Formats: sequence, structure tokens, C-alpha cells
Amino acid sequence: MLIPIADVPRWYAERKPKDAVAISHGDDTLTWEQLERGANRRARAFAARGVKPGDFVAIGLPNSNAFFETTFAVWKCGATPTSLSWRLPRGEAAAVLEILKPALVVGGEADWNAPNSLPADFVPEGFSDEPLNNPVARYWKAMTSGGSTGRPKVILDHGPAVVETAAEQMLGIPPGVSLLNPGPLYHNAPFILSHMGLFAGGRVTGMVKLDAEEALRLIERNRVQWVNFVPTMMHRIWALPEEVRNAHDLSSLQIVFHMAAPMPPWLKEKWIAWFGPEKIYELYGGTERQGATVISGVEWLAHRGSVGRIGETSRLRIIGEDGNDVAPGETGEIYFLPNDGAGSTYHYLGAEPKRRPDGWESLGDIGRLDADGYLYLGDRLADMILRGGANIYPAEVEAAVMAHPHVRSCVVVGLPDAEFGQRVHAILELAGDAEAQSVIDGMGGFLADQLSRYKHPESFEIVAVGPRDDSGKVRRTLLRDERAAWLREGRVFRIMPSRGPAKRVD
Repeated sequence: MLIPIADVPRWYAERKPKDAVAISHGDDTLTWEQLERGANRRARAFAARGVKPGDFVAIGLPNSNAFFETTFAVWKCGATPTSLSWRLPRGEAAAVLEILKPALVVGGEADWNAPNSLPADFVPEGFSDEPLNNPVARYWKAMTSGGSTGRPKVILDHGPAVVETAAEQMLGIPPGVSLLNPGPLYHNAPFILSHMGLFAGGRVTGMVKLDAEEALRLIERNRVQWVNFVPTMMHRIWALPEEVRNAHDLSSLQIVFHMAAPMPPWLKEKWIAWFGPEKIYELYGGTERQGATVISGVEWLAHRGSVGRIGETSRLRIIGEDGNDVAPGETGEIYFLPNDGAGSTYHYLGAEPKRRPDGWESLGDIGRLDADGYLYLGDRLADMILRGGANIYPAEVEAAVMAHPHVRSCVVVGLPDAEFGQRVHAILELAGDAEAQSVIDGMGGFLADQLSRYKHPESFEIVAVGPRDDSGKVRRTLLRDERAAWLREGRVFRIMPSRGPAKRVD
């Protein structure tokens, strides 16, 4: 049955046992009735602060039950939620809020200086928890993107705030699912998939922050059937001692999806061997929903490295620099076109799409198709490193470096080089017991059988905190520009050249 998203908590509260849990974060749980009543109180509190149907509400809250009370409250107001990292720096938050012009900001930092805001610990006291009846929001969500470039934009999803209940949701989320969300809710995939679990009447087990062993413990305890990880998370779980990985009963898992970042093939092979190829799935696509590809582990074994074939709701092309389609096996820029036409799935606030006159749109990624129509990704055009006339794709180098047993995470960027134009620079987070000098000295030999010599990192930087966030995202442009500025300023910067003995260069 198609109902407003705003009515989902009440729909299941009336049909499930009173003690049925909808959401949990640690020991903090919400039943469906508690979610319904709490969201109703918040909605009335938001309305008292001026939120009206058709407005936007920015949410700057960490993963929590209160986050979900807030999103449903926004929909109950007939408004559209926008989820932001509660830790956004003042300047970036101000840029987003200037574009969005929300009627209310819930949470966030005090220095955001939002004209109308409620604190993160807000409790809606004195408001009725009875049902509300407001118009359905025209746009069910408005997510942000592009902040790492200094040019943030808001992506308005053209789907209205309605949902088909008790039916299989997207990506095989079944009715009544037990779903684990380990990712930050200010990113699109965790936001969508967690709510889809609730739309299906399931139980969502949320994590405030990924802890690799805790994720396995929660899968066992709540008999989790469906989870979406990013490769960074999968790497951290695989890095656990084998006896720890095998100490938990994970037999309830039916689907393990991964998306949002490139997956090193060696790591995917490990997970396929662990759970079986029929349970591992990958998705490639953008928040804009112009198109997406999906591939199962079974297909991947036959098309190693692919991210799948285009779905039925859109089309895909690979276009070369001359503006024409390239042949299978040749690399070019990836373009999508929804079956319902350009602009049918979204529109931007604060930006313009990269759209050809014929309506086909690009997210800036490059790739190639094989003879069977399977897509293989390169990198974003803006991220590609041009070294002495050779194209080097950071994802390929990162995957090889992260196979090293003492590397926990890696991001590769191109830095200015007087001789070759750019040099390959690797930012590494090492395992706790690793000795940096030893890792760097041995990296050339480790990569010898994996990468052509010109692709090897020429300098290394060791950081205490991983350069990727918990969602696997990386602000590559920011990292690159920051380090290029350091070099121009002559600041002391720990770089260890891989050609010859490692040493500190200022």
C-alpha cells in the first residue's frame, strides 16, 4: 500500500507488537510506537519554530535514535530533510545553508550561526504526541555534495515523500528485514538504506561509529540479514585476527552490499570466499539517480573488477574526448540518461549538471565497457594523475598499497613535480604495531609484482588518523591542494621518497 512516509511509524505501530523495536543504537532502543509519538512531538515543536509544508530542515545530528525521530518529524511537517555532518566547519556549513535556506537547523555546531536552530540535545516537552495530517513533501530528501571542492551543492531527489509499505524495497531489502547501518547518516547511501529498512517494517541496528568487531557482534546478536559497507569498513573487518572474525555466528547475513568507493579486487575476493559469491553485491551510481549499475559476486567472478551492468531504468554510454562513443574495451567518460529523460530524477541547488545537448549527464567518472556490457571504473577525471604523459588512476594504486599487511588505509594524490608534471604521493595510515621506516623501505618490493614501476608512489606521508571517513569518502581535492600549498610555502612536511632509502624531506 502506498502511504506518506510521515505515516510509516504509525502504520507499523498499529500492526506490530507493542514491544517491537524499530531502531536501536547501543542499548538505546525505540519501539514503533515510541518512534511515532516522539516524531509527532518533534513535528509540532518544529512547526512552532516556523516549519511549514514545502520547507527544508537541515539536520546536523550524529547517528542516533533522535536522528530518525527528527527525519520523520520533518516529513510529518510536510517538509524535506537535509542531513549534514554535525562537525562541518563553519565556512562550509554557512555555504550549504546559504544555498538551502532551511526554515530550521536541528543540531550542528554553535558557530554555524543558523538564524533559526534547535540544539542537538533538544527535547520537545509540552507538545502533543497525537497523529498529524499535513501535505506530502514534494521532495523526500535533499542531500549535499561537493563540499570538498569548496563549491557545495544540494541534490533534490524528485521522488515525493511516499512509500510502498510491506514490500521489498530497493536492493533486495525484504519486508521485516533486520538491517545493520554502520555508516554516517549524513551520507546518501546510509540515509537511504536505513530508512528503507524502516519503510519495510524492519529493525534497524545503527552504529554511532564503526567498530569492526562490534559490527560482527551486532550481526550475530540481532540476526542481521542485510548490511551495506564501504571498502574501508570491509578492510578493517578483514584486518581483525582470524580467530576474532570466526568467533561470531554470521549465518543470518543474506546480502552484503558495498558502494561509495572503489573496492580493491583482492579484498573483494576475500569476502566472496568468506560469505559466498551469492551474498556479495556492489553498486555504482550517484545521489542524482541518473543511472546505476549493480553486480553480484557470482557475476564479478566472471567479470573481475567490474561494477556491473546498467539497470532497466536508465541507459549508459562511454564517450571519448572527440564526443563520440568509444568501442568496447576503450576508456572514456561515463554518461547516463534516465528513461524518463534528463532532469527527471533530481535537480541541483547551487550547481549545474554536466549535461550534453542531447540530455546525457556525467558525474565526472571514467570507465570502459566490455563486450558483455559490464562497466569497469577508472577514476574521476579531476583525480587522475598525469605523470610524464602517462595517466595514473589513484584507485588502482590505493588498492595495491592497501594489500600491504601493515597498511590500514591509503589515499593517493598527485603533487606538482618539476620534471614529470606530477608525482604520485601516498598518504598512509599504518597498523598500530607497524614501523613506518620499514614499511616505506619495503613498499617498492611489495608493489613490484602488482604495479608498473611508473605507478609506484614516489613519496609517502604517514598520518595518525585515516584519510577516509567512516563512509569511505575522501576529500581528495582538499588533501591534494593542501599538500601542494605546503610545498609552495616550504613548510616541513614528512615525505619519504621511495626511490632509495627513506628519509625526511623538508
